[in-house]
Amino acid sequence: MERRVVVTGLGAVTPLGNDVKSTWENMIAGKNGIDFVTAFDISSFKAKLAGEIKGFDPALYMPKGDVRKTDLYAQYALAAAVQAVEDSKIEGTVEPDRMGVYIGSGIGGIHTLVAEHAKGMEKGWNRISPYFVPMMISNIASGTVAIRYNAQGPNIAVVTACATSTNSIGEAFRAVRHGYADAMIAGGSEAAINEICFGGFISCQALSQSEDKDRASIPFDKERGGFVMGEGGGVLVLEELERAKKRGAKIYAEVVGYACTNDAYHMTAPNPEAIASSRAIILASKEGGVVADEKLYINAHGTGTPLNDKTETAAIKKAFGENAYKLHVSSTKSMTGHMLGAAGAVEAIAAVKALEEGVIPPTINYRVKDDECDLDVTPNVAVRAPLEFALSTSLGFGGHNGCLAFRKYRD
Repeated sequence: MERRVVVTGLGAVTPLGNDVKSTWENMIAGKNGIDFVTAFDISSFKAKLAGEIKGFDPALYMPKGDVRKTDLYAQYALAAAVQAVEDSKIEGTVEPDRMGVYIGSGIGGIHTLVAEHAKGMEKGWNRISPYFVPMMISNIASGTVAIRYNAQGPNIAVVTACATSTNSIGEAFRAVRHGYADAMIAGGSEAAINEICFGGFISCQALSQSEDKDRASIPFDKERGGFVMGEGGGVLVLEELERAKKRGAKIYAEVVGYACTNDAYHMTAPNPEAIASSRAIILASKEGGVVADEKLYINAHGTGTPLNDKTETAAIKKAFGENAYKLHVSSTKSMTGHMLGAAGAVEAIAAVKALEEGVIPPTINYRVKDDECDLDVTPNVAVRAPLEFALSTSLGFGGHNGCLAFRKYRD
């Protein structure tokens, strides 16, 4: 028997704010969270802008002594998880073996890797920190959150590049839907704004080289030239509907569909025919009973790269035909930058909040129309609409495609 699954908690650390409230308020206000990099000397790099986290204090979420033993990506994950669990008020209401955690990261503890490598080169390899391995590995955020909440149920750290946290949430949805858990803490995190990651993404010609923060992350705009790297974390608490109702939980939205596919085409480029990416949208929409009309919002992957945006537009058209022109679409990466492994979770939160409040966040700094990206991308200003459904899509390196479907909660 398939069970209904609802969202009862949200948590986020983003370039727009260190919690969901400030992030969402800044999103619908169209605030730009992108600026010049401050984490390192950017002067010799071709790309100079990023969506950095500002004023984050990990000691709010963990003992000060544990901070130095934890990579930044795991700190973001724990912060978002603590917020989501506190928001849901679920702690202590679920048997330990019925609570699970699926939190992934596209890259993991890259700051730790860089720092310990430099230490080894300078001082010798016998000086490597005993915490190096657990700080670096991509599953430790999921493990850390499980320890925090004694969550002894399913625990997986998904790594599917930019689709990571969409897949994490989708697989968590399935775990609850099919009875493997009663509640799941799910999402993703990333902290990759450093020299080696910038150098790597620049070398593969993925990053925008604009030095104008208002013309750098410009999804669906004809003058787009690459993505802007962001960082942070996003986590949702998913719960079986009847137990959520029984304990009086606040229900943000219902999760009704999920699909993941692979292009099987190229290491970094999407298949321009949008065969598999459109199928992910079709399958998630079919499972969720999604109606393609003006009451549907799609939070698009919308990276601002030349290939992604036109391919994603094609995927939406393949999925919905002429009805694609009725839909509300936007890319919140125009404000946060591309948060990599955290992107799907933060964008799922945006989709859920859009359903809850009937407000579609804009694609900011949109100026020049591209005929290959001709859907309604909600340019520059948020729009109010009586929404019934929302989709959140992700397309990742390696050909990974994911799509989540949410419905406005009706008892």
